[in-house]
Amino acid sequence: MKAAYPIVMSKGAKHIIVFVPDFNINTQGTDYADAMEMARDAIGIMGIDMEDEKEAIPRPSDVAGISKEHEEDVITLVDVDFSEYRRKNDMRTVRRNVSLPSWLNAEADKAGVNVSAILQAALKQELQITGR
Repeated sequence: MKAAYPIVMSKGAKHIIVFVPDFNINTQGTDYADAMEMARDAIGIMGIDMEDEKEAIPRPSDVAGISKEHEEDVITLVDVDFSEYRRKNDMRTVRRNVSLPSWLNAEADKAGVNVSAILQAALKQELQITGR
C-alpha cells in the first residue's frame, strides 16, 4: 500500500523535530531532508508493525486539517510504500536448497568454508547490491 502522510516539522535547537499526526509519533533529523527521511522510516516501521498485529493502518489526513504550533513550522507530505518498506527491511533468513557437485561440497567442508556466506556475497555481487 502506498500513501502520503502529512508531517509537521519544527526547528529545534539542534535538530528538526517531526510530528506525524496520523500515527501520533515524533522523530527528528539533522536537517529537513534527513527529518523527512526519518519520518518516512518511522511511518514505515509503525505501518508494518500494525500490519503484523492485524491492526488497520490509518488513512492519511487531509493536509488542510493539519495545524502548526508555531508560525515557522513546515507542513508537508511524506510518501511511504509499506510493501516496499517491508521488502527492504525484512532481514529474516530463508532456507534454500542449493545443489552442488559432491566433490565441491566435500572440498568446501574440508576447507571450513561457510557456503551460505559465499553464496550471499556472490548473489550481492551478481545483483550489484552494496551496503546490506
